[in-house]
Amino acid sequence: MVSGFTQVVAVIGHPITQVKSPENFNRYFAEQQMDSVMIPVDIAPEAVADYLLALRGWLNMSGVLVTVPHKQRAATLVDELTPRARHLNAVNVIRKLADGRLQGDMLDGVGFSLAAAAHGFQAEGKTALLSGCGGVGSAIAWGLCEAGIRQLALHDQNPATLQLLHNRLATHFPEVILTPLPDTLSGIHLLVKRFSGGNGEFRSSAATATLTGDSRRGNPRRRCRYRPGAHAAAGFRTGARLA
Repeated sequence: MVSGFTQVVAVIGHPITQVKSPENFNRYFAEQQMDSVMIPVDIAPEAVADYLLALRGWLNMSGVLVTVPHKQRAATLVDELTPRARHLNAVNVIRKLADGRLQGDMLDGVGFSLAAAAHGFQAEGKTALLSGCGGVGSAIAWGLCEAGIRQLALHDQNPATLQLLHNRLATHFPEVILTPLPDTLSGIHLLVKRFSGGNGEFRSSAATATLTGDSRRGNPRRRCRYRPGAHAAAGFRTGARLA
C-alpha cells in the first residue's frame, strides 16, 4: 500500500507504454517487503532538464531509470558519471546521492551479464559475438569486457557505429581480442543479437549462411536476448540500487 512514507523511483522515456520495468521492480519491492514503488513517466525530450531539476528537490524520490530516447541527453545533465557511463556517453540509471547531487550510471551491460550468468554463462576467458553495436549493444560489450571476456567479435550494419565501439573497447580493454564477424560459429561460446524494433539478423555477410546453419543445427551455444526491463531488475537485485 502506497503511503506518505513510500519511497518513489521512476522510469522516464518517450513513449513509455512499452517498458516492463515498473512490473519487474514493483514485484521485487513486494517480494522484499520494501516500502517503495516505481512509476512510469512519459517525458518529452525538451522537458528532461526540467524533470531532473525537479528531481533534486523531490525528497521522496531516490532515483530514476532512463530509457529511450533520453539516455544520452540525461548523461549531460547529471552532476557526475561513473567511468563506464562517461566512456559510453549514456546513462540508464540516475541515483540521488546523500548530498543531493545526481550520479549517472549505465547498467545495461551489467544487467545483461547477470542474465547470462543466470543461464549458466560465465564470461571470463570465453569468446563472444555481438551483433549490433549501438547504444545498448555498446553497453553489453562493455559489460562483457568488464566481466573478463577473452575475445569479442563485433558486427554492425553501420561501419561507423562498429568502429566507434571497437575504438572505445580497444582503448579501455587492451587485453580483450577484438575481431570482425567470423566465417563460422566454431569456438563462439555466446552469441548476442541486439534487436532493433524487435528484429535483428546478420545481413550482407559471407558468414550469414554459416551462422544460420550452425544455429539451426542446434549447436550447444548459449544465446541471450536482451530485455531492458528484466535485466534492469536483475541489476537492482544485486545491489545496483537507486539509493
